[in-house]
Amino acid sequence: MAGERRKFRREGEERRRDQLVAAALEIIAEKGPDAATVRTIAERAGVTQGLIRHYFTSKGDLTRAAYQSHMQRMNEVSFAALDSAPQEPLARLEAFVSTTLSPPALNGTAVGLWSAFLQMIRRDPEMMVVHEANYLAFRDRLEGLIAALPGQRSPAELRALAIACTAVIDGLWLEGSAYPEGFDANELAAIGWRAVSAILGIDTPARAGTGPRPTTKETLP
Repeated sequence: MAGERRKFRREGEERRRDQLVAAALEIIAEKGPDAATVRTIAERAGVTQGLIRHYFTSKGDLTRAAYQSHMQRMNEVSFAALDSAPQEPLARLEAFVSTTLSPPALNGTAVGLWSAFLQMIRRDPEMMVVHEANYLAFRDRLEGLIAALPGQRSPAELRALAIACTAVIDGLWLEGSAYPEGFDANELAAIGWRAVSAILGIDTPARAGTGPRPTTKETLP
């Protein structure tokens, strides 16, 4: 019974911590990072400021936790595509690229949060650590998908290809999230797959279009 009580308490504390992170993200998305004070976060979460200090040593600590949560959530959307993707390496790579360039990954709120946090990265070394870890998590997963394709590539070649493909995907994701009205459904996913194919030297003119696709231009949750 004591073990069950400890587990229940731990899970309850994790939920409370997640609620505080969610409240911080909501405020940052709506009003920017400067508006996300301990007081406003406490009010949004319906708790006392003292409770926030129980879970986080400072506002900076909470901000970094919010950034980690946001970046991890974005990565997980792309990673989840691989759970149901075919085992064939090329199809898995396309599913990964296409999902990253389709709703819900294309998301106005997500890009707004990303932009707000980006201002802090150069000022806060600990924020940079969070950024680096999540960037590398995405790039390394992409590199693994590239490595699984037929053909021999050196570690240096795989690294360079993953960096180039990540840059293309990031650029299209940014444009599609910030300006969804400017693109037709499936357009960015198809462009992204053609661009990645070109970088990798893959001739796949008829393959784009097999991954998850949006049914509307609306991207906000």
